[in-house]
Amino acid sequence: MATKKTFNFKLGDGVKLSLSGETGSVIGRAHYTNVDPQYYVRYVGADGRQIETWQSEDALVKV
Repeated sequence: MATKKTFNFKLGDGVKLSLSGETGSVIGRAHYTNVDPQYYVRYVGADGRQIETWQSEDALVKV
């Protein structure tokens, strides 16, 4: 199965986590041979903590 080879988001783009609605920014990106692009996102969680975590492209929406 071919995977997508382009990024929908640039470093520094504002994004929203599609399920939780929390917003943050893209601080890293990764390409793999067998997985769609991944993004390292820094955001403030609903409980007020700063969080940095990898997210799949389909879990993000541009803000």
